[in-house]
Amino acid sequence: MSDTQNLIENRPPSVATLFIERVSATPDAEAYRFPVPAPAGRGPDEWRSLSWSEAAERVYAIAAGLIALGVRPEERVALASSTRVEWILADLGVMCAGTATTTVYPSTNTEESAYILADSESRVLIAEDAAQLAKARESRAELPHLGHVIVIDAADALPAEGDPEGWVLSLADLEARGTEYLVAHPETVKERVAAITATQLATLIYTSGTTGRPKGVRLPHDNWSYMAKATAGTGLITKDDVQYLWLPLAHVFGKVLTSGQIEVGHVTAVDGRVDKIIENLPVVQPTYMAAVPRIFEKVYNGVAAKARAGGAAKYKIFQWAAGVAREYAKVSQDNFRRTGTASVPFALGAKHKAADALVYAKLREAFGGRLRAAVSGSAALAPDIGYFFSGAGIHILEGYGLTESSAASFVNPGEAYRTGTVGKPLPGTEVRIADDGEILLRGPGIMAGYHRLPEKTAEVLEPDGWFHTGDIGELSPDGYLRITDRKKDLIKTSGGKYIAPAEVEGQFKAVCPFVSNILVLGADRNFCTALIALDEPAILGWAAENGLTGRTYAEVVASPAAERLIAGYVKRLNEGLQRWQTIKKFRLLPRDLDIEHGELTPSLKLKRPVVERTYKDLIEEMYEGSRES
Repeated sequence: MSDTQNLIENRPPSVATLFIERVSATPDAEAYRFPVPAPAGRGPDEWRSLSWSEAAERVYAIAAGLIALGVRPEERVALASSTRVEWILADLGVMCAGTATTTVYPSTNTEESAYILADSESRVLIAEDAAQLAKARESRAELPHLGHVIVIDAADALPAEGDPEGWVLSLADLEARGTEYLVAHPETVKERVAAITATQLATLIYTSGTTGRPKGVRLPHDNWSYMAKATAGTGLITKDDVQYLWLPLAHVFGKVLTSGQIEVGHVTAVDGRVDKIIENLPVVQPTYMAAVPRIFEKVYNGVAAKARAGGAAKYKIFQWAAGVAREYAKVSQDNFRRTGTASVPFALGAKHKAADALVYAKLREAFGGRLRAAVSGSAALAPDIGYFFSGAGIHILEGYGLTESSAASFVNPGEAYRTGTVGKPLPGTEVRIADDGEILLRGPGIMAGYHRLPEKTAEVLEPDGWFHTGDIGELSPDGYLRITDRKKDLIKTSGGKYIAPAEVEGQFKAVCPFVSNILVLGADRNFCTALIALDEPAILGWAAENGLTGRTYAEVVASPAAERLIAGYVKRLNEGLQRWQTIKKFRLLPRDLDIEHGELTPSLKLKRPVVERTYKDLIEEMYEGSRES
C-alpha cells in the first residue's frame, strides 16, 4: 500500500479531528494571516497573524458558544459572510461543535437567503454585518427555527447596549459565552469532536438548479477529511507554502482549500476582497493560490491594455512575447508528455529568454515573485490564456469537480500538467465515461445526497455510488480528463457561477410584452448577454404608435428607439436577478427565430447550438474587449 493510500484509508472521521491534531503538532506555527484596514482607508492595510494555538482558542470558544446556545449535533448553523479569517474560525467552530455549516453567499438576495435558511432549518445565522442582519430581520417571520443571529462586524449593526431581546449577538459575545462555558465544561468541545462520525453532516451547500430553487448538497464530515488527505497526497502543497485565499468560502472550491491546509500545516493569507487581489499579491507573496478563470483573464487583459497604452512598439513586443509564450508552453508540454523532459529547440529557448526579460519577469513580479503554481477551477480556462501563463512561468494547474463531489475530483499533476485538460483523478477517486460520454465519479468525496430531495438524489446518484456529473468528457490513455461539453442545461460563467438560462429567459418573457425568443449566453464568459428576437406584430404595432410607420421588422429593431425600449425591459429583468445572472449586453435579431432555419424544433423548442452558430458574430461583438485573444 502506498503512503498516500495509507493516509486516505486511515483518515479520521472529520476535519475537526485533524484540526485538533494540527494544533497539537505545531501550536506556535503561523496558521493564518489577515488584513486590518487602515482607518478611513488611510495608508496600506496592516497584516496580522494567528498561530494554530491562537486560532484554536477562538475556534473552541465559538464551538462552546454554540453549544451553550443549545445547538445540537448536525443541526445547521448558517454562515453569510465574505471570505475573511472569521469565516474560517466560525466554520471550524461549527464543525468542532458537531453541528453543520449552511453556506450563504453574502450577495444572495433576501428572498433566496430566507429560502436557504428555512429549507436548512438553520438554528443560528452567523452574519457578517448590518446588511446580512437586515435580510434575516426582514424574513424573521418565515424562519421559526432561527433562534439567534451572530454578527461579526457588530459595531455598525447593533446599538451600544446590544439587543435586549437576545436574538442578536456579536461574535465577540458568542466567544465570551463560549469561554465562560468552557470554564464549567472544559472537555465539552473535545467530547463533541470525539463523538463525530464519518457520515455525520458537516456542510450544506446550496447550488442552483434548473427549477430556479437551489438544492442543498449534503456533505458529511468524511468528505472533508478525505479531501484533506487526498489534496495533501497530490504533493502539490507543502508545509512551507504560503497560500493566498480570496475565493468565496461559501463556494465548495474555496472551502476545500481550508481542509488541505489543516492537514499540511502551511500558512494561509485570507482576504476575500477581489478589488484588493492585485494590491495584495506583492504583499502576501504567495507560493500557490487557487482562482477562477476570470482572474487570469483580467490579469492578461490588464497587461495587454498597459502594453497598448505604451504605444505601438510596446504593444507589438507584448504580442510577440505572448506568441512565444504559447509556443514555448505547447512545445515543452508536448515534449514532457513524450520524453519526460520539458525541452525546447535552441532557437525557441533563445526567443523565450529574451521575452522573459522584456515581459514575463515583470508579470511574475506582479504575482508576488514566488508563485510556484496556481490552481484554476470552477469553469473552463481558455487554452490560449493557459498557454500564455504557462510559457510566462506561471503554471496554471486546471482542475475539475462539483459541489456534489466536494469540489476537487481532478487536478493536473505538478510538472506533468497539460493545458486544456483537468488532469488526473485525486487519489481514491474513480472515474468512468458512460456510453453517452457523461463523466461518472465514485469515491469518498461524493455527497450523501440532496437535502430533503430523495427523487433528485436518485436521478444523479446510483445505488452503487456512481455519481452522474452531467458533463461530457474523454479520458486519455494515461488518465487525463478533458471536458468537451455539458450535458446539463446549466451554464457556468468564468467566475464559476452557475446560471439556468431557461429561468432567466422565462423571467424576461414575463416582463417584456414584445419578446418572441431570447437566448441567454455566458458559458465560460465573465458576464451574461442575450440575443433577443421580437414578436413581429407586437413590435410593428408599437412602431406605428411611435412615429415609425412604414418600417419593416428589420428596420424597426435596428432603430435606437427600439433598442431603448428593450433596454428598459432588460433593466427591469436585472432588478429581480442575482448579480451574476444579470444581462450586461444584448442584441436584437434582424428576424425572429423559426423552424425553417433550423433554430426551433417542431415543438418550438430553442436549438441553442444552431442559434449560437448563426449569430456567432453578434455574440463575439458583445464580448469584444472583455478578454484578449
